[in-house]
Amino acid sequence: MQIKGLMLDPSSNTPIVILRDDSERLFLPIWIGVFEANAIAMELEETAAPRPMTHDLFYNTLSAADVTLERVLIRDLQDKTFFAALCLVSGGEAFEIDARPSDALALALRAKAPIFVLQSVLQKAEAIDLVQKINDDDELKRWLADVDPEELGKYPM
Repeated sequence: MQIKGLMLDPSSNTPIVILRDDSERLFLPIWIGVFEANAIAMELEETAAPRPMTHDLFYNTLSAADVTLERVLIRDLQDKTFFAALCLVSGGEAFEIDARPSDALALALRAKAPIFVLQSVLQKAEAIDLVQKINDDDELKRWLADVDPEELGKYPM
């Protein structure tokens, strides 16, 4: 999956990150915090902070310790809460660290690591199948601007 963009839930002013699959058929909205949205937006816009932000610091620490972020995995959805894992490799050994999806996504952007979502999570979350609704990026932008947050699913922050 890739980060398609960020939007604001008009009813709660809570940021939402929109993930899309490579076929651009499935869209998965995840409500996130303001600071994480800012970290994601800065990376999407290729804007650097004058000093390292928390996600930059963590990425720099991983790099200095010769730990590679192989991928981010959105691995579960329980009681309206998404769960993610950082899939890391150090010294040839793979391991995972539990993470909030928003932090994992901000880190994936910095590391240019792929983002995966388990099929079971897409099913639980009722990922939005837009193949019939949306034909191009402009139409998607219009749809995202006008969408009722209720259409995005039942998982607000």
